[in-house]
Amino acid sequence: MDKRLFYPATNKNSKPISEVLFKYLPNRGVVLEIASGSGQHAIAFQALQSELIWQTSDPATDCRKSIRAWIEFTGLITRMPQPLNIDVNRRPWPLTTEISISVASLVCINMIHVTSWDSVESLFSGSKDQLPNLNLIYLYGPFKRKGKHISISNELFDTTLKNQNKEWGIRNLEDIDKVAYKYGFNKSLKIPMPSYNFSAIFRK
Repeated sequence: MDKRLFYPATNKNSKPISEVLFKYLPNRGVVLEIASGSGQHAIAFQALQSELIWQTSDPATDCRKSIRAWIEFTGLITRMPQPLNIDVNRRPWPLTTEISISVASLVCINMIHVTSWDSVESLFSGSKDQLPNLNLIYLYGPFKRKGKHISISNELFDTTLKNQNKEWGIRNLEDIDKVAYKYGFNKSLKIPMPSYNFSAIFRK
């Protein structure tokens, strides 16, 4: 039985994300991806840079099974470690000392709007507490700017999210800036992306 999950949107946005992301990632080291979902992004990005080690994670069992299946399907089993069961709100994160000290970059794609605001705080605080050599956090997804939606489609999407779960919703980038700065990530860059999304990069 094929356990791979496939999301067309994930497949579609891998290329524009990679074109931005790989301008800022180091050439080597460990990248920790939070909320890796199906694993489609991870296997695409790992294939682009052989010197990087892409460490996936997801709290959902089905997603971790999908990630494992994608790793095996693409023949990356000797280059990619198995996914970790990381829920940013459950501390400490299950990281070995070796991984903790090796992670220089953290990537989180399309999670912020489908989780509680506490998870945003936990993402940055957990990074500060457990990843001593981390110097870059990359977020991707739909965001508001100065409290306002940047498109009608995003506004409608926000309403749909909140109807599904009152703790979900499109976040304001300036609010995320405040959290990032609180935990030492005081250099930020916002890059508009296709389909009214943003790449948000935070550095120490």
